[in-house]
Amino acid sequence: MAAAAETESPSPKIFIPNEWSTAADVIACGSVSFPIAFVCGPKNSGKTTFSRHLVNVLLQRRKRVAFLDTDVGQTEFTPPGLLALTVIDKITPDLTIPCVKTPARCFFFGDISSKRDPTTYLTYIKALYDHYMETEIQGAGLPLVINTPGWVKGIGYEILVEMLRYISVTHVVKLQRSVLARNLPDGPFWLDEGDADAATTIIEINAPPQNHLTSMAPMRKDARLQRDLRLMAYFKQCFPSDTIISTIKELSHALASHPPYEIPMSSITIKHLHCQVPGCIAPYLSTIVLSTN
Repeated sequence: MAAAAETESPSPKIFIPNEWSTAADVIACGSVSFPIAFVCGPKNSGKTTFSRHLVNVLLQRRKRVAFLDTDVGQTEFTPPGLLALTVIDKITPDLTIPCVKTPARCFFFGDISSKRDPTTYLTYIKALYDHYMETEIQGAGLPLVINTPGWVKGIGYEILVEMLRYISVTHVVKLQRSVLARNLPDGPFWLDEGDADAATTIIEINAPPQNHLTSMAPMRKDARLQRDLRLMAYFKQCFPSDTIISTIKELSHALASHPPYEIPMSSITIKHLHCQVPGCIAPYLSTIVLSTN
């Protein structure tokens, strides 16, 4: 059991079905000492809520849990546009509150979808998993929870398959909607026909009924609003704790009035993401202005 006496006390708006609780207990209390759980499924099926619930259940038995966030559009502990590996050591009492945490390692992907550059996206995810496997994180024997985007068709499906073939998962949790056409295929869909994977346990659970989905998790709110909330929570760390910032407009004014810090462009390295800066513009980029903490 974790040393802290905290337990999960979700908001009344959060609904945790019995089969979700059972699935989390199977992973946390099973024969695998340090599970690696891959949570996947279509949009609005409850992946993020289940992932956070699973982390809380694991923290009742472990001191720390690693969390690999692969959803750049709806990040869990960082601003949007990042792929991050975060180590969590405290239970989240209210699953509806955005939590900002400093990741063990992260990459700035610079987009809210992997669609524009799936190759770079997968490269970053593999690097984060390698970091988990090769550093003191794995040496400490930490369970790993992997949350994924809800893009499960076309290129999104191919990305999930590539992730599962690279990561040595012990459990795949597949959330399923009532509309079967939206779901991932049955069974170990990432394997070629005829192949077997006895080392991986597949757990298929249903998304809650629609009337519960409309109120169960922050992820069910407007996606753009959720990104704004993440950005505000992140940048509010630059200001005194009593500073009131509740809209992006208020955040913009606060940042604009913050003392700037100017450095020469020659002292930094620039990497172009998903596009190239025209050569005629580059000579004019002599300085960059950054906001200080």
